[in-house]
Amino acid sequence: MAIAPPKPPFTLLQRIKAIDGELSRRLHTLFHPYLPTLFLLLLEFSADFRFFFPVSLALLLSPLSVTLLPFLSPFILGLLLDLAIVGLIKILFRRPRPPYNPSMCPAVSADNFSFPSGHASRVFFVASMVSVSSQVIGAALRGNGIGFVRQWLGGDVEKVVGVLVVVVCVWAAVTAASRVLLGRHYVFDVVAGSCLGVAEGLFAFWFLRFEKNFSMIIYQRIV
Repeated sequence: MAIAPPKPPFTLLQRIKAIDGELSRRLHTLFHPYLPTLFLLLLEFSADFRFFFPVSLALLLSPLSVTLLPFLSPFILGLLLDLAIVGLIKILFRRPRPPYNPSMCPAVSADNFSFPSGHASRVFFVASMVSVSSQVIGAALRGNGIGFVRQWLGGDVEKVVGVLVVVVCVWAAVTAASRVLLGRHYVFDVVAGSCLGVAEGLFAFWFLRFEKNFSMIIYQRIV
């Protein structure tokens, strides 16, 4: 009787994927029963591109756009860059989503894949952009929102911006973690997506600042 050849040893990548899969499954099993699914779905919706991009365009067309343009121009272009990069990586790696992933309606075929987490990259892109653009946001509040600032925190713009940065960073961290707890992604998907989002935010802030082009569009809209 022929003896079956021994199975080849696991490669390093296979070991990492196995550990990642087991850790993700345990976290999902441990925390999901105690977290309201509606809350996790609301976090998912809050970071959805189909929600975020129209809101960003609405800000671009609002009265705040004049002073927020140094923030909005790289922000909007960065959102598009993030969408393209995440979609490309998903198609290249084609990592299936966790088997316990609840039913979802992917907008495009790339959403069927798990690596990296697009929601994690998007929320950390937003958090990094808000953090590095705090001075621009502060200037916008001084220029257009001073009445609101005075009513809220006595006109302390720096405090308002500081609170905003903290809130956005907490939202980003909670939303990214919820991707594992909801069963949409593995831990490594979220970690990779978060790192990608921070890198995209820094890249957009330094290299995607086209205020003049955006100001021409706004001027044509006004005229």
